[in-house]
Amino acid sequence: MKSQSLLFAELWQEARTRFNKQLLALSQEDLKKRLGDSPNSAGFLIRHIADVELLFAKNVFGKTDLPVRARTVIAKKDTGEWTDLQELKDYAGHSENTFFQVILKQQESNWQTNISTKEFGTRTKAEALGRIISHTAYHAGQLAIIKKYGRP
Repeated sequence: MKSQSLLFAELWQEARTRFNKQLLALSQEDLKKRLGDSPNSAGFLIRHIADVELLFAKNVFGKTDLPVRARTVIAKKDTGEWTDLQELKDYAGHSENTFFQVILKQQESNWQTNISTKEFGTRTKAEALGRIISHTAYHAGQLAIIKKYGRP
């Protein structure tokens, strides 16, 4: 029988496939695309997804030794600097691997532990996992629309 942590890790990994498929289909030129007057480019969204995954690993799931400089969260807007596709793919791969490992390392009893943040209030770690899954999927959907209909 699989542990709850392994099941949650597999759930998260499956949900993240939508984002991973978008990454595989992107070109360097796609990174500057935006929808109309939207403030965020495709490159910004990729960096933002990875930034938030790493923040969750550190602040919600307890990987306190993880150095995180969440540049999209700090800037609060697209500064136009996220234009290196390979660098963004590497960073997104780092966040994926880090987050997967931190989920696996959770004790079974940790999933019902309450976590409080100013961004989403008080939730159990299991509920917080739902939050990061929906965050990644939400922005992956935006990325797909930007790739298809966006303009530089």
